[in-house]
Amino acid sequence: MFSHIMVGSNDIDRSKRFYDALFGKEAHQDDKGRLAYRRNGAVFMVTKPIDGQPAHHANGGTIGFNFDTPDEVDAWHKAGLEAGGTSIEDPPGYREGGFGKLYLAYLRDPDGNKLCGLHRPPQ
Repeated sequence: MFSHIMVGSNDIDRSKRFYDALFGKEAHQDDKGRLAYRRNGAVFMVTKPIDGQPAHHANGGTIGFNFDTPDEVDAWHKAGLEAGGTSIEDPPGYREGGFGKLYLAYLRDPDGNKLCGLHRPPQ
């Protein structure tokens, strides 16, 4: 359904350090300074806003990343904390809800964007 997701940043160098650590790989950076991280056909991007106004996070918005195991979610969450992110909501773990049983971890990046690491166990 999605080709890419892009978030704004007020400090691309800070975002690069954070997301390189969070994803465990270095971003591709284009000639406009935008960062791109590719995985399984999807692209997550970070940019300074093109309108020249300050970047700010979406109230109510969450960007979710799929992982194959709870251990991968935990490693992602830990890397994000060590790179300057902030843990939010409940600690990483299983939750039951309208979408079934999910293993979730939540972070805010240094610009305040809400991120979620998600593992869907076999039903």
